Amino acid sequence: MRLVPKIWSQTIAAHRDAVREATLDATAALIAEHGLTGVSMSQIAKESGIGRATLYKYFPDLESILVAWHERQIGAHLHQLAQVGAAARPDARLREVLRAYAGLSRRQSHGTDLASLLHRSEHIAQAYSHLNDFLTDLIAEAAGRGEVRDDVPPGELAAYCLHALTAAAGLPSQAAIDRLIDVTLTGIRPFAHIPPGV
Repeated sequence: MRLVPKIWSQTIAAHRDAVREATLDATAALIAEHGLTGVSMSQIAKESGIGRATLYKYFPDLESILVAWHERQIGAHLHQLAQVGAAARPDARLREVLRAYAGLSRRQSHGTDLASLLHRSEHIAQAYSHLNDFLTDLIAEAAGRGEVRDDVPPGELAAYCLHALTAAAGLPSQAAIDRLIDVTLTGIRPFAHIPPGV
């Protein structure tokens, strides 16, 4: 059995990564310009500067490219939310992460066809689980400081927040998103922290 020299295997991995990134970037640009139904494998090959044979070697069809692109987007979003959480003061961390999440939800407006294709993929369930775990930990921390109710498990409160903030996608402004976040946070505060009449 011949072993592939390390430098060669690194070169192959770098080439594979470069092809993948160029393909995903070209696909995103084409969808933004022409919509989902106006994109073909030939256009992606031309836009990315990658030969069609090479493109088909890495991606068998358009759907596999779209799923890979969406996985990359979700990974970047999860990383961004983690950075927001790490940078915020402890007493503002939950609000800032929810604000960032709502902002991402608002900017992520796929067409109906694209959304139905992407959201039936397995990576969505994994990403949602990761996001829910991350938010559950933030809520548990906030509950430990007395900022969030402790009569409901943090995981249930995280699910409540995520579902409530799906409404951000249809809101017209950042001010409207901020009001939605206020309402969402009011729903998870301890009763002693809720002003009378609310």
